[in-house]
Amino acid sequence: MSDLFDDGRIGSLIVPNRLVRSATWEGMCEKDGTPTTRLEKYYENLARGGTGLLISSYAFVRADGKQRSGKIGIDNDDKIPALRRLTSAVHNNGSRIFCQLVHAGGLANAKEIGSAPLAPSAIESALFPVTPREMSTQDIAEIIHAFGEGARRAKQAGFDGVQLHGAHGYLINQFLSPLTNKRDDQYGGSLEGRFRFLKEALEAVREKVGSDYPVTIKLTASDNLEGGFSLEDAVEVSRMLEQLGIDALEISSGTAASGDQTPVRQGIDTEEKEAYNATYAAAIKKSVDLPVMVVGGIRSGTVAKRILAGGQADFIALSRPLIREPDLPRRWQNDPHYRARCISCNGCFKPALKEGGIYCVIDKIEQEDPNPAI
Repeated sequence: MSDLFDDGRIGSLIVPNRLVRSATWEGMCEKDGTPTTRLEKYYENLARGGTGLLISSYAFVRADGKQRSGKIGIDNDDKIPALRRLTSAVHNNGSRIFCQLVHAGGLANAKEIGSAPLAPSAIESALFPVTPREMSTQDIAEIIHAFGEGARRAKQAGFDGVQLHGAHGYLINQFLSPLTNKRDDQYGGSLEGRFRFLKEALEAVREKVGSDYPVTIKLTASDNLEGGFSLEDAVEVSRMLEQLGIDALEISSGTAASGDQTPVRQGIDTEEKEAYNATYAAAIKKSVDLPVMVVGGIRSGTVAKRILAGGQADFIALSRPLIREPDLPRRWQNDPHYRARCISCNGCFKPALKEGGIYCVIDKIEQEDPNPAI
């Protein structure tokens, strides 16, 4: 039985505990995606807080895969020095760090990229803000190459591993989901065809970084949409990924179009509402012999420990709680019954859109007026 503060292994990497900072957009980069000193300090603070593994916010592997302003870019070698300063800030404070690689596909921001987004199929969908352009086989080959190059840069910049973003409606998920992949060539149709893009992207990454470098994926367990990518699909994809040599899986679910079953749900105010992806993670863990991380609404040390003790997952991934309390791991180490102060309001993302940079708005209000009128 594993404890939250036992060492863990992901491929060749030893992680100092079982707590993971799940990839979270911070909005703290330059317009071209170059990390800033502010972002370095942010990661340094997370590492000091005791999280064993940090996963960077989603880094676009090509400029036309950018979704939001202030997003990390890993699309050219010029960014490697800034990225190396970021990884050094984490390592100097005892944590490990992976780079999450992404192309937003049909969710790319047309204004940010200056053109129509690319996607597996040119269809109108609630999942897409605008109708994208269907990718040609040449487009596919070029973006697969970009994933490999992004991984090469991550390794050169000192990241301890990489994570492919295969969830939340971004390009890899778009290929996997029958809702967004209507292709009739080798990249569509059956699950095996829809898996081909991910397979070739993983192979391109592995070719660039070698067999001993940790390569993982954030995988959706379900689109949580009728007719979408399902848990049964996710189990089969997990098995195929294991055969291809993936080192770990982080399990999430939902898309921005999934109603009340999106990746970041609100109103998590009891233990019963926590860990809404744990049953998905458990089902996938039973089907593979791989380390499994689970993210989604975990707020209590007791719930986190119960997930590990019950064998539902091997690592606990957190996002919003660490925005408000980057030292939450230290608190849990001192008091395993402590409940995170995060109220799951999603207010932390609004400043990144308006001001540039996430922070807990509730904390700021309380700091400015510790005794507000009610």
